[in-house]
Amino acid sequence: MKNYVALGWVAILLFSCGPAAEKSTEAETASEWITLFDGTSLDGWRAYNGDRLPPGWGIVDGELTFSTEMVKEEDYDYKGSRDLIYAAKEFENFELYLEWKIPPGGNSGIFYHVQEGYAGIPEVSPEYQLIDDLHYTDFHDITAYNKSIGVTEHPEKLQPLQSTGADYAMYVPDVSKKKLNPAGEWNSSKIVFTPERVEHWLNGELLLSFEPWSEDWEAKKSNGKWGLAPDYGKFKKGFIGLQDHGSSLWFRNIKIKEL
Repeated sequence: MKNYVALGWVAILLFSCGPAAEKSTEAETASEWITLFDGTSLDGWRAYNGDRLPPGWGIVDGELTFSTEMVKEEDYDYKGSRDLIYAAKEFENFELYLEWKIPPGGNSGIFYHVQEGYAGIPEVSPEYQLIDDLHYTDFHDITAYNKSIGVTEHPEKLQPLQSTGADYAMYVPDVSKKKLNPAGEWNSSKIVFTPERVEHWLNGELLLSFEPWSEDWEAKKSNGKWGLAPDYGKFKKGFIGLQDHGSSLWFRNIKIKEL
């Protein structure tokens, strides 16, 4: 009799570890994600320092899109920020995933820990850079700008700290791991943030990692572009943001998981 009981419990345990259990685990994992943009609604999104969607932003074919062609005539003299933030909730430690596409010569960025009240998001928020690595300088002359920030060797070229996947002006992506689809094609990016480690991923590859607020981080901030921005990167929670840099932009499948 004891043997039959034991066998019965084994069967129950085996059944509980089967497909039904796997589906339950998958459902629990999926439920951890918060959808920021699902292709149908812009609830929660608005301009940085604003109370409405900036001109030029909208949903086109299920994609979060920026285009100057969508700017209404009455908004031509709009003076507010065109950068977009998801302001329904602040996030501290997280894993953020999204897919994006830019045109030839395009430029944008993903911000986190955004706080309002500044002249612009870059004064306060770290940025995961999105740019046309191969052809940006075919459309834009950045020589004068690079010289102004101390670049003396090939200032006409896009610098590693300005390239896609960089923690802009702070940490350089590993070019040996970079699999960047060309302008006009979709890419996926992921940012993982914890106080111990920040990770930048591109198309499934880890490009860089660093420890926020470490001695190395502080040295890079003080000796680089952000030396005159005292509040850059100091906040430990805030909004998610997307940068408008004057070129058309497309985003989809934006989701975040709190850690």
